[in-house]
Amino acid sequence: MSQPDGIEADRYLDCPHPREQTDLIGHAASETAFLDAFRSGRLHHAWLIGGPQGIGKATFAYRAARFLLANPDPSAPAVARATDLGVDPDHPAARRVAALSHPDLVVLRRTPGTDKKGPSAFIPIDAVRRALAVFGTTAGAGGYRVAIVDSVEDLNAASANALLKVVEEPPPRSVFLIVAHAPGRTMATLRSRCRKMTMRPLAADDVATVLTKLDGEADAAAVRQAAVMAGGSVRTALRLIDPDVIALVERVRRMLARLPEEDVAELYSLAEQLSGRADEERFATFLTTVGEWIGGRVHSEAAGGASRLAPLVEVWDKGLRAARDVQVLNLDRRPFVFSLFGDLAEAVRRSSAA
Repeated sequence: MSQPDGIEADRYLDCPHPREQTDLIGHAASETAFLDAFRSGRLHHAWLIGGPQGIGKATFAYRAARFLLANPDPSAPAVARATDLGVDPDHPAARRVAALSHPDLVVLRRTPGTDKKGPSAFIPIDAVRRALAVFGTTAGAGGYRVAIVDSVEDLNAASANALLKVVEEPPPRSVFLIVAHAPGRTMATLRSRCRKMTMRPLAADDVATVLTKLDGEADAAAVRQAAVMAGGSVRTALRLIDPDVIALVERVRRMLARLPEEDVAELYSLAEQLSGRADEERFATFLTTVGEWIGGRVHSEAAGGASRLAPLVEVWDKGLRAARDVQVLNLDRRPFVFSLFGDLAEAVRRSSAA
């Protein structure tokens, strides 16, 4: 599979792509679980790798793929000695995975963009069919064939069903590593055929370690503040190193904490702040902050039952669909911001009354 030219939708800012990362911090338990399954000879053919965005799920998927492609025999001495899924970056399999040129690896992701056109909104069904055609051939050296899906949320209904057909009847020695930012919303039939691997948000110290590795010149105080505020997500922390972004996050959090009360003047000011066409990162920060707030509410009120949780979950599902339309169709963001806060206020009222 050759590496495409263009703007990669799954690369964040100027950071190394997950396939180029050689370290994985904070997820030793997940590595051990995968390694133990491989050594036992009972490696499940499909793994749903779930957890918040930016905690290392895709990095884990590429790391696991490298290990399988570099070590096709689970009984080999090298596998017996392994304490994690690390592979020497100079190993031929590692170099080919980094270049997306390994014949036994397929990666399902949104089509990269160009200077004139952004990445595709979804992973199209034709791309799924072409990529999975490799699973109809024999893997090189009798090893594994590996498919990475990054992420399942980027599949539309047609491409998800195309993937499901292969996962339901997998060829021998094939492994699917499916990244899911919200595994509970993954198609039930696909979810039921996967082994679930839940990856937790990183500790603040681990986030700070990763940030320092990515940018050794970053101010130590800014790194620490970003790590503490990031909720365990390196992706979020990378945004929060910018003082302007921290100010935006704190502003949105204050407005959310006051719900169901709404300050119309402040809401109008926020909508204006997010309306610029060049403010993609600012809008993404806004969405992430709202999503984290909803996740925190759902977690804290879980004991209250589904009736208390349903309004917020419904609003967020609706909001995510609307946000995607805003981004893909380049719509005015101001009505979206007003509508989302209005829906959230009503959801809080309903949740409180349940």
